[in-house]
Amino acid sequence: MGRMEKLVVLLSLLTAVTALGLLKPWPVAVGAPLLLAQDSGGRPCQPTPPDALGPFYKPGAPVRNRVGEGYVLSGVVRSAGTCAPIPGARLEFWLGGPDGNYDDAHRATLFADGQGAFRFESNFPPRYSFRPPHIHIRATAEGFKTLVTQHYPAAGKTAGTMDLVLVPAP
Repeated sequence: MGRMEKLVVLLSLLTAVTALGLLKPWPVAVGAPLLLAQDSGGRPCQPTPPDALGPFYKPGAPVRNRVGEGYVLSGVVRSAGTCAPIPGARLEFWLGGPDGNYDDAHRATLFADGQGAFRFESNFPPRYSFRPPHIHIRATAEGFKTLVTQHYPAAGKTAGTMDLVLVPAP
């Protein structure tokens, strides 16, 4: 097994362990108080846990909100500091096509609307190797740390919701 293949296996294992809830990224320094704003329903706006970038990220995806059909991911991009929506946040998505391969046809860049909302449509991501189905997401916005995470759709579902909560930059 080559060096790149070993890296892919290691990143895949870390992603799977995180997805199963066996490993949780620590959002703040050890011992630091965690003071979180709350959304309109009184729920805290906890930062979205980061996840592996993976070896298939490629910058410069076309601006579009659809790369297939059969699965819709929607949500709101928010600030962990205030729970306020982040209009115009840049979101990059990439996933394997129905054949399990990553290609330019399954990459997209879109921007959150004026209320921070987004909607992305694709095929249901395939399982490959020992990785569960997933969609990679990279979220950036001025004044916030870049978030790299993944969405793991539930089996048999045609839609999912995932709010992306970004951490303000120091």
